[in-house]
Amino acid sequence: MPAATTPELSGRAAKFAALGDPTRLSLVAMLSDGGPRSIVSLAEGVGLTRQGTTKHLKVMQDAGLVASRREGRETRFTLRRDALAELREHLDLVSAQWDDALDRLKAFVERPG
Repeated sequence: MPAATTPELSGRAAKFAALGDPTRLSLVAMLSDGGPRSIVSLAEGVGLTRQGTTKHLKVMQDAGLVASRREGRETRFTLRRDALAELREHLDLVSAQWDDALDRLKAFVERPG
């Protein structure tokens, strides 16, 4: 993965921030089966009002983590797996950089003389 630009990093930061809330993580878990879910079913799953659930979903939608589609009188939400894959790639890159830095430190410390 090439170095990220400032807008890319800002987008990732917004996604990570949106995931930093336990309620939103619960919503991600509920949506991870891949099927579209209504606000009513999501609200029941997290124990919030529809209005409270809608606010959390708006934060997640603004961050690009969920997509919504109107079906009749209901709005159905789905998880954007591509957004989660992007975050995983970023974490994998950071992890690899840390592994490399720790390997260099170990080699330096263990160098004879």
